[in-house]
Amino acid sequence: MTADALVYHPTVSHYLRFVATTGMFSVPAPLYSIGRDKLLRTLQYFSRFYAWYLFRSNSPPRLIAPFEAIKKQFALTRKALRLGKNVEHFKAAASAMDDTRSKDEFLRYCAVGRQLGYAVYLTLDMATYVDTVGIWKLESAKRLQKEAYRAWFIGLLFNAVAGCYTLWGLRQREEAVDKADGEGVVESKKIERERAATNLQLVSDLCDLTIPSSALGYANLDDGIVGLAGTVSSLIGVWGVWKKTA
Repeated sequence: MTADALVYHPTVSHYLRFVATTGMFSVPAPLYSIGRDKLLRTLQYFSRFYAWYLFRSNSPPRLIAPFEAIKKQFALTRKALRLGKNVEHFKAAASAMDDTRSKDEFLRYCAVGRQLGYAVYLTLDMATYVDTVGIWKLESAKRLQKEAYRAWFIGLLFNAVAGCYTLWGLRQREEAVDKADGEGVVESKKIERERAATNLQLVSDLCDLTIPSSALGYANLDDGIVGLAGTVSSLIGVWGVWKKTA
């Protein structure tokens, strides 16, 4: 009975939807791999942080080696999982550009910029995959990877700017709400939820910006800061996918 209670527990079913790799669960197809990718990303960046911490603590190499291996191998695994994902973002950019129903042109153009940034990043990242895994060495691999980071930085910057703009818009809406009115109370609660979601996404974007900023030399950040920031943004992503698969 105890085994049955564990196997059929709702949390187990939720977990299986979260990491699903097939269509046997009623979860949107893009979420099949996103949950697993977010978990791998969390472990990758935590390992990056912890390897740095152990190194700074003068720990022996035998203790550091496993976390260095996790960092490198999970990065390669995730790079493979991203192959072909650039098409998804090119399509999303085209859809955002064609969305004439958008109430705010600024947010629409930010969405286009974000999606194009991610699409170019994934395209260039995909081009370097054969070099990274040793299938075919490319002389331009380092340059392509640098340009990939630059495109990712631009995409994240568009999203962060859109987040700040959205927060400003929510403040304007809140000032116009009459909280003494019943509809005003409902609108106020709706604004609070939107603000919480926007703040969370903005924190995630700012954390992620440390990664390309460090790689491009825009900021002098060590692996400890980058690893910790990447871990935080990854956990936010895990939480987001976990809620969507509930």
